[in-house]
Formats: sequence, C-alpha cells, structure tokens
Amino acid sequence: MSWLDTFIKTRKGSNGAEMSFVDHIEELRWHIIRSLAVLIIASIVVFFNIEWIFDRILLGPTKADFVSYKWLCQLGQLIHVDVLCLGDMKLKFQNTQLSGQFMMSFSVSFMIGFIVSFPFIFWELWKFIKPALKPTELKYARGIVFWCSLLFFMGVLFAYYIIAPFTINFFANYQLSPSFENIITISNYYDTMNDLVLGMGLVFELPVIVFFLSRIGVLTPQFMREKRRVAIVIILVLAAVITPPDWFSIWLVAIPLLILYEVGIFISARVLKEKKQKEITDIQSY
Repeated sequence: MSWLDTFIKTRKGSNGAEMSFVDHIEELRWHIIRSLAVLIIASIVVFFNIEWIFDRILLGPTKADFVSYKWLCQLGQLIHVDVLCLGDMKLKFQNTQLSGQFMMSFSVSFMIGFIVSFPFIFWELWKFIKPALKPTELKYARGIVFWCSLLFFMGVLFAYYIIAPFTINFFANYQLSPSFENIITISNYYDTMNDLVLGMGLVFELPVIVFFLSRIGVLTPQFMREKRRVAIVIILVLAAVITPPDWFSIWLVAIPLLILYEVGIFISARVLKEKKQKEITDIQSY
C-alpha cells in the first residue's frame, strides 16, 4: 500500500466518516479556492501600492543607501574584511516590451502577495493533511504552521538582505570590457530577485521536509550522513553561483544552508528514534 493510499484511507471527514477519493478532491478544491482568494486579495493590495513597493522594496538592493550595504561594510571594518564593503553600482534599467512595465506590475504583485499570504496558504494545506495524521503524529507536528512560516520568512529575508546585495552588486559591476555597459531589462532583474527570494524561502523549509520524509520512511539520518559530502559540494556550488567569486561571500551564504542540513539530520534522527521507541512500546504492550 502506497503512502497515498494510506493517506486516503486514514483521512476522515468532519463527521468522522471515511471519505471517498472524490470527497478528498472536493475538499482539496475548497482549500485551494480559499488560498487563491487570499492570494488574490493580497496581490490586489500590493498592486494599488506597486510604484512605492517597486521603487523602495524591489529596487532597494540596487541603491547605494540600502541598509545591508551599511551593515555589511561596518561588519567588514570590524573584522577587517574589506570585501564586505561593496562598491557603488553602475546599473541602468530598460524596458524592451510595449506592455513590459504594466505586466511587471502584475508579476511583482503576485510574488509579494504570495509571500505575504504564505502562512494562510500553508495553513489551508495543513488543514487538508491534518485529519490523516494519528494523535501521536499530531503531537510532534504541533506548531508546524508557525515554524514553516517562520522558516519561509527567514529564507526570504536572508535572500533579500544578504544574497541579493552581493549578487546584484557583483553582476552590476562586472564588465568584460569598458566598451560594454550594463543595461539590465526589468524582466531580467525581476526574474533574478524572484528566484533568489522565493527560492531561499523554500530552501529554508528543509527541516520541515526532512521531518515528513522521515515520518513516512523515505529519508533516514544514515542516508543524510552518508550523502553529507555530496550535499556540501552542492551547497558550495549553489553559493558560488549566486554570490561574487570570493570565498568569504560563498561561505556567508553556504554556512546557513549547511546548518539547515545538519538540523535536518538531527530531526531525522529524532524521528527515527521516536518511531523505534513506539515500536518497542507496542511490542511490550502486546
């Protein structure tokens, strides 16, 4: 029996009766509709303030007075690491499509609307999954909406205040020749920010993903320990791609990801230990 079959079989309706596959789809549909409704409302609110949000938030890392540049430079002076004092950017933007700026308003509104409404969207997903869990599993998943939302926002803020400034500053000042001038399309800039911010927000959900994969037996701490070297290489490559090519910047991004991986191993080991203790208790009671 697959985990999906088990999920459908164990999940009960609000009246405690067993639900058919069609009932599951119907209930999932309403969870999706409510999530989309909140996402759309949040996106509309953002859209009515799009000029301020685009100039002050999305373009924030492109400005010399961005708060991260001041903090990083002060930290660099304190620990005598000059690379943290990022130079001024020579960056110009252009729009190459007739409806480019108008469509960009929708894209940015949707992205920020999703970030703002993430806790509610995840709460709706959790409401759908929750009835299939046993009381002991619910005990260990207590506060999961809070922790998932916190991890997601930590990833978003880490990408926005740390990764984005390094990435934008490096590529804005990189030139193959003085004859070339960096003129970036707004769509390319948005795609970069979207990938960084949402990507890191989801990457920071690693501990939660590890927890559930360990609960269903897909992931084990032994496997994660055995693949630690591979994970380190992947994390370093990822950090090298999104940061300037100096080791300090790479480690500045890689260290939090490595910590998340080690936290995942700890979580997986704890889940496995609890499962074994439960099996022993069940055998003794039998």
